[in-house]
Amino acid sequence: MNPVKINSDPFSLLSDELQKRDFSKLLVLTDENTQRDCFPMVKDALPAHFEELTIPAGEQYKTLETCVTIWDKMTAAALDRKALVINLGGGVLGDMGGFCASIYKRGIRFINMPTTLLSQVDASVGGKLGVDFHGLKNHLGVFNEPDIVLISPSFLDTLSAQEVRSGFAEIIKHGLIQDAAYFSGLNFENWKKNNWNALINRSVDIKKQVVQDDPKEQGLRKILNFGHTLGHALETYYLDSPKHLLHGEAIAVGMICEAWLSQQKTGLALHELEEISQKLIQVYGKINIDPAHWETILDLSLQDKKNEGKSVLFSLLESIGTCTYNIPVTREEMKQALTYYTHL
Repeated sequence: MNPVKINSDPFSLLSDELQKRDFSKLLVLTDENTQRDCFPMVKDALPAHFEELTIPAGEQYKTLETCVTIWDKMTAAALDRKALVINLGGGVLGDMGGFCASIYKRGIRFINMPTTLLSQVDASVGGKLGVDFHGLKNHLGVFNEPDIVLISPSFLDTLSAQEVRSGFAEIIKHGLIQDAAYFSGLNFENWKKNNWNALINRSVDIKKQVVQDDPKEQGLRKILNFGHTLGHALETYYLDSPKHLLHGEAIAVGMICEAWLSQQKTGLALHELEEISQKLIQVYGKINIDPAHWETILDLSLQDKKNEGKSVLFSLLESIGTCTYNIPVTREEMKQALTYYTHL
């Protein structure tokens, strides 16, 4: 696994790494938000001559069409196989920029510089890259590691509270699947008061440990998908609707539903289900999921990449801090989980 460096000064973080590397050309990839808010914090660390491309911000642009724009820029800039790409952005941009770099000329090097809490604790670590296709999340992709991941908590100052809260969902997930003490130490009552620097360090350690043991998601790494089978289906369903959900907001619902499934199928204690539900509702509130939409949402879960044949396979909790995987769940059981959430 490639290294992760964490430093509150993004300028020195990037400057130090660029000085260590030989590259023929440099392309900096940003989105509209990071070009405005984050790029000025690192611009002086860049060489005198570099290429830059800014793409629209948002999951709805994580498509092959945007990839074509990126590949067109790489081609027009005559990037060769010794070129280097810097992905300065959140999970969408890191996933897509890394995917484009991995495909271009059979692969050129890239550095991920995640700018959201979500991408710093989750998307930037583990080498999963990809884009959405026909509305299906991360349907096309590859496993490929960046040269290095450069994390600066200072970028969090550029985010809205809603974006930070979205990233907090993945931190909560790390505690639920791997570290009960970590989960119990999180501040749910006043979530904005959490020590993000410390939590980024611990969450990166948890994810790195899991990914090192199973880099291609053949077994243990599947536990990182807790909350994501139903969560991704909800995120996809509401992507283009007025009720658009951020990733972490959808995953919070998914974790409650999948905690209920865990209580039914893998031995999660009732008091732990109640604790998980109460704490997640405390931070994320509740959304109204119209039962008339459930069938369509459940259809989307059938496309989950962990499935085998016609079985929908879930990662479920045995207890807070212990997760298992490849648990088949029926459509009726998924409806019951949504019913549980609705009646909270």
